[in-house]
Amino acid sequence: MSSQYLNTLSENATRFGMRLQETISEHTRELGLSRATSNATYLETPTDEKTVAAIRKQLDGNSDREKLDAMKRLIALISKGRNVSSHFAQVVKNVASPNLEIRKLVYIYLLRYAEQEPDLALLSINTFQRDLADSNPLIRAMALRVLSGIKVPMIGSIVVLAIKKCAADQSPYVRKAAALAIPKCYELDTSHLPALLQVITQLLKDRSPLSLGSVAVAFDAVCPTRLDLLHPHFRRLCRILVDVDEWGQVHIMGLLLRYVRTMCVRPLSRERDVDLRGTSGEEKDAELREEDEELDKDIKLLLDSVEPVFQSRNPAVVVAATRVYFYAAPTSYWPKFVQHILRLLVASPEVERVVLVDLLILSRSASHLFSPHYTHFLLRSDDLTIVKKDKIHLLLQVLTEDNYPAILREFIDYADDTDDGVVSEAINAVGKCAGRIPESMQQCLTALITMIKSRYDMVVSSAVLVLKQLVQTQLSAYIPLGLSGSSQSPISITAHLARRIDDIRHEQARACVVWLVGQYAATEEKGPGPEGIVEWAPDVLRKVAKTFGEEGTLVKLQVVTLAAKLFVLSPADRTIGLLTSYVFSLARYDANYDVRDRGRMLSSLLAGIGLHINGIEGEERSGVVLRREQVKLVLFEGKSGTADEPPDYLDNEKVLVGSMGRVTGRYMRADEVLPDWLEKGVESSLRDSEDDLRPAPAVPTALSSAGPMKSKGGVASPPIVLTPTGVSRPSSTEGTKGKWRDLDSFYAEEEEEEETEEETESEEEEEGSEEEEESGGEEEGSEDGNGSESQADDDDENENENDVTHKS
Repeated sequence: MSSQYLNTLSENATRFGMRLQETISEHTRELGLSRATSNATYLETPTDEKTVAAIRKQLDGNSDREKLDAMKRLIALISKGRNVSSHFAQVVKNVASPNLEIRKLVYIYLLRYAEQEPDLALLSINTFQRDLADSNPLIRAMALRVLSGIKVPMIGSIVVLAIKKCAADQSPYVRKAAALAIPKCYELDTSHLPALLQVITQLLKDRSPLSLGSVAVAFDAVCPTRLDLLHPHFRRLCRILVDVDEWGQVHIMGLLLRYVRTMCVRPLSRERDVDLRGTSGEEKDAELREEDEELDKDIKLLLDSVEPVFQSRNPAVVVAATRVYFYAAPTSYWPKFVQHILRLLVASPEVERVVLVDLLILSRSASHLFSPHYTHFLLRSDDLTIVKKDKIHLLLQVLTEDNYPAILREFIDYADDTDDGVVSEAINAVGKCAGRIPESMQQCLTALITMIKSRYDMVVSSAVLVLKQLVQTQLSAYIPLGLSGSSQSPISITAHLARRIDDIRHEQARACVVWLVGQYAATEEKGPGPEGIVEWAPDVLRKVAKTFGEEGTLVKLQVVTLAAKLFVLSPADRTIGLLTSYVFSLARYDANYDVRDRGRMLSSLLAGIGLHINGIEGEERSGVVLRREQVKLVLFEGKSGTADEPPDYLDNEKVLVGSMGRVTGRYMRADEVLPDWLEKGVESSLRDSEDDLRPAPAVPTALSSAGPMKSKGGVASPPIVLTPTGVSRPSSTEGTKGKWRDLDSFYAEEEEEEETEEETESEEEEEGSEEEEESGGEEEGSEDGNGSESQADDDDENENENDVTHKS
């Protein structure tokens, strides 16, 4: 008997020791004092069969510590992209675990694999519904999150009921979870739209900043066009914006921006605001004051509410606030966002990449705001290639007559960059600078001609392309002015390029030089060359005809065109005729069909002038034969110019500040298009709410708690409001609050009261002396009467006391 007792005692002691050890281990793990496996080692969990069996055994065990360890291993494997859906059945069993930490991890697991195992996930529906009534708001929110994450259409009604229940929850965190569950339910089954609209309408009345950001997300996902639902909540959302969480502010500002562009009156025309830059200071101030007066009060409220948000540390919030000012405010408000958007350039390389494209869109309409800050856009050696290109484009947009010398020097320095793409962009920028600022033409031409002597093909080819564009579009005006001999004339630049034709290897640049030679080969001066042609043009044709078979397609096309131009300029010259016949013969049998077609077309065009190609002299030609003047008109003026540049995506007005398409360069599914302003907005009274109709709180009349101050005459003075004169004050309210006044009027009334009091006191003294003489006897009688009345009162009290003692 004693041995059995000892055995039982030893077993109980062993169990107690094991339980005590588990308890101590769990508490030390919570305190971070355990020497067991740390959380970092969970990421090193292998996926072999032995480990899988061990995890399954831990999940089926009775120890919370083992289950927690197993769940951590599973979540770590999920974070590494491993498939652990085979443990779904064992994990579902722990969905009702009393341990809060285990239940959190189970919910995370179910969110990941509930869609793959819908049948097993349905087994835990009752548990989730029961958790919706849990005392812990975190459990209620996570239960709704998992319930809405199970993408099974048959439970759509259950999810809607759960959302309605959580939307009326006391905890704002649970209401936030209900708002985030609305888009999931709508995506699961769109037939629940009426019920979800009711929930959104209810959540819009929420006054907690924690949940309003999620309500805006739900609104954009379910009913983005039902902006009429925001009428009574617009002003409250504006006032509470500064207290909302960061990402909630982004969504709310986007929602309010679309609302004001749809429901409010458009501000003054931007064209007039732009013209204010040329006016004097007084005129500009007067115009801006008029603009503020005509600005819709609700738009003004939105802009005033957004202005403090510019101080946010989140770059997305600053960009969203800038977007509101850029698309909803008059241009006089735009300087407010300049410094805030510029400070994002030093936040991080990733943020800089995004903000630069936003600045490209902003500077397209407001380049004058960023021109003084061009130093923020200078290139750094460690910038990415795309960042360098964006900065070059931005410097071009902020280019002005004041800052062009410094920016042009930067462009010339960037031509020595190690990246070919940056070199090309920089040299193109030099050409655009010459086109936009006429004063910089000579400096740009000098720099481009110097670049042609470079030993790098990319520099030479880019400089040639830019020079061709300048000659074609900008410098043609010099010929009518008699500047053909100038170093800036098209002929001088073309002659310089023609002499360097052997050094230019880039196909497109070489084709540009050949086109320039043919376009500007005509001359009226007599020289050593053929009549009507400059002396260096036939030599260029000789060189390119010699290497015709080795040239690229673009060069061959231009060589054929050059031969035709020179022949029509001097058809009598035998050398030009022979070279032209030779080039057309090579083009007739070329491998490229474009070259063959170009040769046939031009040979038919020149047939009426006397062109004879070897092997086809006797061929009869049908059709209309053009005269020399007509052929010259076709060749030189029929199609002059290069191919148009591909349209830049950023030049599209549909690309908005803050949209993802501006970075990717293509339209994105999530990009939104702002609605156009309406000619007449809706009635402002629709936006009136109880907050606007509620009277303002009473203002204390004095700093003491003894009640309102009284004047010397015994009359309560009206409340005093210490506000400067000329500033708008709250409207007066009826009742004890009295009339609102400023400090000056208060002092003025005090002086008037003192004067009237002095007059009344002197009058009262005179009247008092007369009344004392007349009422001398009456006072004695009144004293006797009062004495009798007091004696009667004493008798009544004695009678009452006798009655009380008698009853007792």
